[in-house]
Amino acid sequence: MTEKYDLVFIEHILDSINAIEEFSRGVTKEEIIKNRLKQSAIIREIEVIGEAAKNVSKSLKSKWKEVEWSNIAGTRDKMIHHYFGVDLNIVWNIVRNDLPRLKEQMRKIKRGIR
Repeated sequence: MTEKYDLVFIEHILDSINAIEEFSRGVTKEEIIKNRLKQSAIIREIEVIGEAAKNVSKSLKSKWKEVEWSNIAGTRDKMIHHYFGVDLNIVWNIVRNDLPRLKEQMRKIKRGIR
């Protein structure tokens, strides 16, 4: 039963990564900084990824120790500083550097669950 729920959370993570890729395709960091709608959409999907990661079972997390589960879950806190704003440099780094690796890891996990 746990694997069934884990699969749902992994799919949520992959769906959010795909959405972020769509929102950021062909866009520069400067364009993201100027476009509040894109910022909000990307930030929301990163939050979904963090929430889904928090809900993945301990057993799956222990099988996939190479995934930085606690960092993923804590991403919201890294992006948002003292309620006053979002560090868009961190957001951009997540989009360009962290998500491609995370996507590949989630695909491997999904294949292992099925």
